[in-house]
Amino acid sequence: MIPRFARRRFLAAALGAFVLGGVSGCAQLEESPTLKADHLVDAAVATVERFQTLEGLQKFSQHMPGAVAVAIFPSVIKAGFFVGGEAGNGLLVARTANGWSAPAFYTLGAGSFGVQFGAQDTEIILVIRNQGALNAVLKDQAKIGADAGLTAGIYGIGAEASTTTNMGADVLAFANSKVGAFAGASIEGAVMARRQDINEAVYGQGKMPRDIVTDPSNRLARADRLAAVLSKY
Repeated sequence: MIPRFARRRFLAAALGAFVLGGVSGCAQLEESPTLKADHLVDAAVATVERFQTLEGLQKFSQHMPGAVAVAIFPSVIKAGFFVGGEAGNGLLVARTANGWSAPAFYTLGAGSFGVQFGAQDTEIILVIRNQGALNAVLKDQAKIGADAGLTAGIYGIGAEASTTTNMGADVLAFANSKVGAFAGASIEGAVMARRQDINEAVYGQGKMPRDIVTDPSNRLARADRLAAVLSKY
């Protein structure tokens, strides 16, 4: 018989994979990867601009001058009744000598088990504060708060706030709950996995996130406005 704690961990992991796969699958059914990229870029711009109007989240701009990269997830859906999960698509841009890079596309997903109820649609900005943290993200996938170089501090409005000390965190997460209420799991433990279907549709076969954000020849015209908005900080 499988021990209870093992069953719980299995259920959490399975649900996370299911939610993550479901979001990716639905996106592919609803629209092409290139159209999805355009929508994510536009939504990312809206998220950055909206955070500037929200008291408590405006402080994200204070950390931007020293940021080496930023990941923006305009819509992360969380739902659960004891066993919960979250997933959402977004993008990552890195600071370069010529300004902000072209965006590489990612999914943020997690499964969890515990006392948690409700459903929530949350927009998240991750301010990545050092090269070690960026390198961890640019690997095949990265688990926030677990992988080396990815300690996280969290600020939230209508969402759970971190109890950790944010000053020394490698990644600062700013979260705004747009819809619903949720009590339970934290962004710590969430996995950032590359959306290779979108990356290759936009930039070409075999293009990986590290290639996209470090090679200035990669460009997505739709993202010029995002770069301009981020350049204000």
